[in-house]
Amino acid sequence: MIPYGRQDISEDDIAAVVAVLRSDFLTQGPVVPDFEAAVARVAGAAHAVAANSATSALHIACLALGLGPGDLLWTVPNTFVASANVGLYCGADVDFVDITPDTWTMCPDRLEEKLALAARAGRLPKVIIPVAFAGQSAGMARISALARAHGVKVIEDASHAIGATYQRGPVGDGRFADITVFSFHPVKIVTTAEGGVAVTQDAELAYRMGLFRSHGITRDPARMVPGEAAPWVYQQLELGYNYRMTEMQAALGLSQMSRLDAFVARRQALAARYAAGLAGLPLVLPAQDPEGHSALHLFPVLVDNRAQVFGALRTGGIGVNVHYIPVHTQPFWQARGHAPGDFPVSENYFARAISLPLYAGLSDSDQDLVARVLTQALTG
Repeated sequence: MIPYGRQDISEDDIAAVVAVLRSDFLTQGPVVPDFEAAVARVAGAAHAVAANSATSALHIACLALGLGPGDLLWTVPNTFVASANVGLYCGADVDFVDITPDTWTMCPDRLEEKLALAARAGRLPKVIIPVAFAGQSAGMARISALARAHGVKVIEDASHAIGATYQRGPVGDGRFADITVFSFHPVKIVTTAEGGVAVTQDAELAYRMGLFRSHGITRDPARMVPGEAAPWVYQQLELGYNYRMTEMQAALGLSQMSRLDAFVARRQALAARYAAGLAGLPLVLPAQDPEGHSALHLFPVLVDNRAQVFGALRTGGIGVNVHYIPVHTQPFWQARGHAPGDFPVSENYFARAISLPLYAGLSDSDQDLVARVLTQALTG
């Protein structure tokens, strides 16, 4: 079975993890800061805070921005459930903004309409989370301008987009978001096994995310409430969490970051081969935003008779998947008042979407097999 995505682990990656296992630190050592620095450099950010998952990174990003009970968070239906769940973790209410029919990311037109209605109702969101889908940013320039005009904070969920660019700058450089979050799950561009990193240009936001990552505890005398001064003193200042990344995870990620450009270049080459090999078939290929350079985490296509095509591909040994079931249609979210039909563009996209295999280690011959099986399913 050819999977839709998989990690690419080298001997250098293995050696980096083994070196940590032979070192003095398995947690809270020197490698996590080195990995954070590497991510910050790629993203063009001043600060990076690593966590044990991208979900954790999104959570501490929301907390750092002050999201709490009585507040409102908006994201998109076309995402993994974590983008919405983090709002509930903070005690906030959550709603959604529909996507565009071409890039399948947050629609600036729908956002503008929803913000205008919310402003008149006196119920604006405190935070919005546009999601970079399949490796490319949403229309972040306009989304950011709309949000900031209403005093709304922006977290870009760029879990799919480490190494991507937007408007001639790296995703994560802070021009269009207060905080950007990347994922390092095994099927992402770079992996730490599990892990996430939040980047920002704001030193205070970075400090607060670091505080929430580690039980709300500080050992910095300058941050402490005046009291006993001794080398062993620490203070809990907030209700925090144990979201720390291990040294082993960071060592794997740091080694992988040296190949980020090669990973993205290979995904771009594979996407170009798909575009050439699937030309003329009755399907819709993913659109590439001319304002950005996608990291191509996924390669979703739209087909008619999705169930039939999906089954034929699986039977043919192609491990296709679907990204994503719209969050608002999940039973949990329907119980909270959402319903099918609320966000029709997301639902129409989902009804036809199939994610084809795409990862750096995918061989040309395996990709050609995917194209042959898909062609037969569509035309046979």
